[in-house]
Amino acid sequence: MEFLKDLFQFVKERKKFFLVPVILVLLLIGVLIVIGGGSAIAPFIYTLF
Repeated sequence: MEFLKDLFQFVKERKKFFLVPVILVLLLIGVLIVIGGGSAIAPFIYTLF
């Protein structure tokens, strides 16, 4: 979690706010993959991709 904290501090200090949507989308995809990997909703998540 410290990596994410450092990443958002970098974005704020360097004023690279255009990176925030990219980071959020990547995090969302990562969470979907982790949750969908071992659950009953996996077939429904995989159809999205």
